[in-house]
Amino acid sequence: MEETIGGGCACGRIRYEAVVRDDDAYLCHCRMCQRASGNVSLALKGFEQSDVRWATEPDWYRSSPIAQRPYCRECGTSLGFRYDKDTTKMDLTVGSFDDPYPYKPSSHFAAESVNEPWLDTTDLPRHRSDEYQRLVDRWAEAGVTPQQ
Repeated sequence: MEETIGGGCACGRIRYEAVVRDDDAYLCHCRMCQRASGNVSLALKGFEQSDVRWATEPDWYRSSPIAQRPYCRECGTSLGFRYDKDTTKMDLTVGSFDDPYPYKPSSHFAAESVNEPWLDTTDLPRHRSDEYQRLVDRWAEAGVTPQQ
């Protein structure tokens, strides 16, 4: 499997293309990723930096003394992670892919920070957003069809 995928931020200001060689991704549970994403984990996929082409250079912030993260300063979308030194690799956030559905987690990283209750949510009730009438009405009033 080798294909080029697209992705970017929520507002569309930052876009990228990346060469994908497999469907493996991972969940990072480190406190840095939790804070950067505002979530209990961050779904990431590793790439060679040379396989990622930015149509518009993202904004970068130093998330620790050893790494930085690409993001969009306009909408706040977290786009990835890379170490400062001694690597040719970087990660992109799976949620920023135009089509995130082919990718699946193959491992957990930073297992010491796993928030266990959030791992297996299989038995929780599921609610479709397109069946929540108040939300459907808000989108209709805005004259917009929501993205799925």
